[in-house]
Amino acid sequence: MNRTASAAGARASWRDGLTPMHWKVLAGGFLGWVFDGFEAIALIMVLVPMLHSLLSPAQLGDFPVYAGTAIGITLLGWGLGGLVGGIMADYIGRKRMMLWSVLLYAVFSGLTAFADGFVVLCLLRFLTGLALGSEWSTGISLLAETWPRNARAKGAGFLQSGFGWGTLLASVAWYVLSTTHPLGAQSWRLMFVLGALPALFVLYLRHGIDESEKWREAVRARRWAPTEAAAQAARAAQPAGGRPFSLSQLFRDPQARRRTVLTTLLSIITTIGWWAISSWLPIYTIGLAKAQGLAAAPVWGARVSISYTVGAIIAYMIAGFIADAIGRRLFMFLGFLGCLASTVVTYKLTHSVGTMMIVAPINGFFTLGCAYVWMAIYPVELFTSTVRSTAISVVFNAARLIAWVFPIIAGTLIRSFGGISQAALIMGSVYVLGLVLPWMLPETVHSGLPD
Repeated sequence: MNRTASAAGARASWRDGLTPMHWKVLAGGFLGWVFDGFEAIALIMVLVPMLHSLLSPAQLGDFPVYAGTAIGITLLGWGLGGLVGGIMADYIGRKRMMLWSVLLYAVFSGLTAFADGFVVLCLLRFLTGLALGSEWSTGISLLAETWPRNARAKGAGFLQSGFGWGTLLASVAWYVLSTTHPLGAQSWRLMFVLGALPALFVLYLRHGIDESEKWREAVRARRWAPTEAAAQAARAAQPAGGRPFSLSQLFRDPQARRRTVLTTLLSIITTIGWWAISSWLPIYTIGLAKAQGLAAAPVWGARVSISYTVGAIIAYMIAGFIADAIGRRLFMFLGFLGCLASTVVTYKLTHSVGTMMIVAPINGFFTLGCAYVWMAIYPVELFTSTVRSTAISVVFNAARLIAWVFPIIAGTLIRSFGGISQAALIMGSVYVLGLVLPWMLPETVHSGLPD
């Protein structure tokens, strides 16, 4: 009797049914997102030595403008590339688009190491972002369409954790380079040389991962409808004609339009809140360290960034289990509630670096972890296979197309709001909307992935 119960318990494991191919798909998407995380934080880490190397003394007088422009132009390329690449993945396939994304990212990141002026730097950062942008949507789509339902959300959370591991990898790499100075003041260039290494990963993608059969079957069957309800209506009407443009499908169908708009608004809320919280956190912490009279104040900024990211990684790793247990909408509601509360604690109630080292990982758990991981788990369950990559690209990248201006106007915002803490609290209040919008969307925890 006990032996039978044990066998039944073993069969009920979330890992039941996963094959080596499933793990290869996860590894491919995970490593691709590691590269994204590395690239995103590497630019910020090397910004000071890089611009001091490329700008003239007169230009350095406007350092915040040049720094914000370099970050903003990368985000703009990232957003545009993600949108275009996501659409293309619905036409040429997830695997093929991922191959091109990683290869071109590696090339342009490597070329950044040879930038000899600010204009060339911005051009290469834009092209790098353009190439890198579509990696996330293709990886998430491929995993969602290949993993079984009971494991899909867990796998998506694991994949999303790659971003956090990538930022940690970049932090360690820059720590080594900034302490050893192998190229002196030009050591920042080696960070972008490391960014070229993912070109080798293309070989693994090419031979280790299969294309999504779910996507192939949907294209063969000419299932163009963006949602299940629209698919049922289309089957009843038996429409003829060629394939409609996937992006227009999202806004032509009423149900798809509603889902696209609401999830995109949630994405914008996530990005605005995260940008205000995370980008100002190291500077705010350095200010606390100086106020306490601590030596090596900038070191505390680096430490708090790492602890913030560790909190996010923990959230990524357990998010799928929680979202499967309590449902997608309640998970999102509680996640945004945590974002709101942790922002108040961080910027209003924390007055020492010791306390900040405790608060930062909790803040990261919510504002970088829970606030982003829902995008890997939930939107794929709202749209069908022939528009899925397009849909999640719109959701994820529309926020970037708005957020790219914030680094450029950061100084103005801080001055206008009366300091970093006040600016973060005002910008972070956007999380209130995240408490309402999830309830306007359908619950999908018990639904299969739409065909």
